[in-house]
Amino acid sequence: MLTGRLVANSSLANYYSWVPLPASLRHRDFRLLVTGTATSALGNAITPVALAFAVLDLGGSATELGLVVAAFALAEVVTTLFGGVLGDRLPRKLMMEGSAAASAVTQLVMAVTLIGGWATIPLLGVVGALNGCVAALSQPSSRAMTRLTVPPDHLGSAVSVRALLQTSAATVGFVAGGLLVATVGSGWAIGVDAATYAVAALCYSRLRVEQATPEGERGSIVADLREGAREVLAHQWLWLLIGQALVYHLFYGGASGVLGPIVIGDEFGRSAWGLAMGTLMAGFVVGGLVCLRWRPRRSLYVGTVLLSLTALFPLAMALSDHLWVVMLGAFLHGFGLQVFDVFWDLAIQQNVDPDKLARVYSFDMVGSFVARPLGLALTGPIALAVGMQRWLVVVGVVMGASALLALRSAEVRGLTVRPAVPSDSAQLPHLPSEPPAPVSR
Repeated sequence: MLTGRLVANSSLANYYSWVPLPASLRHRDFRLLVTGTATSALGNAITPVALAFAVLDLGGSATELGLVVAAFALAEVVTTLFGGVLGDRLPRKLMMEGSAAASAVTQLVMAVTLIGGWATIPLLGVVGALNGCVAALSQPSSRAMTRLTVPPDHLGSAVSVRALLQTSAATVGFVAGGLLVATVGSGWAIGVDAATYAVAALCYSRLRVEQATPEGERGSIVADLREGAREVLAHQWLWLLIGQALVYHLFYGGASGVLGPIVIGDEFGRSAWGLAMGTLMAGFVVGGLVCLRWRPRRSLYVGTVLLSLTALFPLAMALSDHLWVVMLGAFLHGFGLQVFDVFWDLAIQQNVDPDKLARVYSFDMVGSFVARPLGLALTGPIALAVGMQRWLVVVGVVMGASALLALRSAEVRGLTVRPAVPSDSAQLPHLPSEPPAPVSR
């Protein structure tokens, strides 16, 4: 039996030596993690499409649809901070597993009520808010978990692979959501999301990770939040770029969600907006592929420079009457944002204390998205007052300038990727560099 295991391990080593697999995917726990997160991303992209048509099919207005979506967004923002505290207090594996299982139940309830014809718009709002709460509880833990599933020298690969797989899954999910709603209805589409959460919960339950828990008596939740805030404020690059993300979502959220479909639809036709969104997602995927191989020493500086490319999409919508220019702007927007996101995540993973990591991620997520609902609400009135094209120019200038202004920080310019120190205990055995030779009989 022992001999059989040695032969199997040797065959596995030989296989890994010549299959072009990213280093992080050689680790079982990381494979389980990204399978769960990518599956959840697939389902999470289906639900917004299905939920929108579910509300409209129930006779809801645009205002009622906005209230249902806002209920989910508000619950998610409020709960994320507490998810960060719990992620540093409790085992992150438990947080992720429990959150995914609870999300599967809430989405199943929503699906059953829609399929059975018992759903109402207030019920969808309540269940949606509940789902936002339970899903948000695990998000900081999920992002902090990456560091626990790979050795330090494979962390860069892990961050890049995870971002690429989640983006690719979300791209497929957006398309699948429309197809499912058109063929089987909103209820069954949301049922698929429930199934993806169940798969994720199963993946997380099989993780074998060790998380160091703080010793001694813990303070209150408020004290833990205060400690997390101090950690954020201790790093200028961290709080500065969280502030930049707040500005980005405040301006771009409305430009994309409100003005984009109107401006592009009137100029090129409604199908052109879908093409623009698909091109933007293609930029995300290409950016993720680039980050698998490219990791500059001053990656945060490079990522922030490329983040300024996001300004090109609203500027192209405002100033160009050629569809290919708009598509190019959308692609570069997605490419620049994805590269920045990967390098930003890596900077946090390498430079924040492990026992504060979940709380820092919670402040990152809340700080980034807290102003987006306000931007969505104000974009329409402001654009009507000053003109849609003119406001899109303002949006593009603010997005580009805010990214470039962040480069004035010496910390943003000077933060470097830490050289990886191999962790012998966490790596696979030495692997030969050539494919295994055929065995002669």
